Amino acid sequence: MKKIVLTGGGTAGHVTPNIALIPKLRELGYDISYIGSYDGIEKKLIADFDIPYYGISTGKFRRYFDLKNFTDPFRVIKGIGDAKKALKKINPDIVFSKGGFVSVPVVRAAKSLHIPVICHESDMTPGLANKLCIPAATKVCCNFPETVSEIRDGKGILTGTPIRAELLAGSREKGLAFAKLSGNKPVIIVIGGSLGAVAVNNAVRAALPELLKTYDVIHLCGKGKLDESLKGTEGYRQYEYIKEELPDLFAAADVAISRAGANAICELLALKKPNLLIPLSAKASRGDQILNAHSFEKQGFSIVIEEEDLSTEKLVAAVNELYTDKDKYITAMEGSKNTDAIGIITNLIETYRRK
Repeated sequence: MKKIVLTGGGTAGHVTPNIALIPKLRELGYDISYIGSYDGIEKKLIADFDIPYYGISTGKFRRYFDLKNFTDPFRVIKGIGDAKKALKKINPDIVFSKGGFVSVPVVRAAKSLHIPVICHESDMTPGLANKLCIPAATKVCCNFPETVSEIRDGKGILTGTPIRAELLAGSREKGLAFAKLSGNKPVIIVIGGSLGAVAVNNAVRAALPELLKTYDVIHLCGKGKLDESLKGTEGYRQYEYIKEELPDLFAAADVAISRAGANAICELLALKKPNLLIPLSAKASRGDQILNAHSFEKQGFSIVIEEEDLSTEKLVAAVNELYTDKDKYITAMEGSKNTDAIGIITNLIETYRRK
């Protein structure tokens, strides 16, 4: 049987693309194992998939002063040893890494054991963990054309991000029924995100008096971020978190408002949803969302308003433009080369695995 190790963790965004690959890998006959941290979010998310899980020591590489910067390098070194032990036991044909700091020991250990590695970089500019992994990689999957040209030695390839098949199989009718909306108005879905959701939530809620004249609004606002004063507002539905019904709510939506995290915007691209992106400010991040958003804008997929420029007037005007010109945005997204990430990535895995 063909064998593959998946790795990546620290946040859900470093795990869910791996999960999206699992059905196709099983269809292709792969025995799948996962290497992650001892008790990270990846362990919880993988638990439902009946996949052997190997925990290793890991440390974080920080760009700022922290006392753990003196101890974590030793945890990474131990993690490389842990990963080598696991890889020798599994004896995989290939490793697929989605990134995050847990991936660094696994990728470095695989390189030392001459196991091919395919890495995936979601953002336009690689994060620190992937910068350490890319030299050991055979190929690097990218979401943005700009990234491909920056990866040395011809390793970069434009693939997009693997999207769970069920996300693409939603029902508009079920989504409207779940949200108790009539369908007589166009629907906006708002994805506040977990990081920096407050600014997006506040902007959307401030604009509701204008938006609700024309649209119904489904607002995924994040845990603990419901506005009790807006409960019962006609045409406005707010939820902390949605899981099973998410594909149906996406299917019900005509346009989207979102942060510009790589996985979120790749889902919007796969779903062909015209979108307004409000990237996380550079003051609160390394600026990757700003780069992601403007790349999508350049490709004709999105309108971008940076957080510092956000106002009710600009938000309403952008939504109106998106809906009026929605066919233009959908046509641009249909022309994207990022529409079959699972197929492209599994073909790479088949090509570069040890035969």
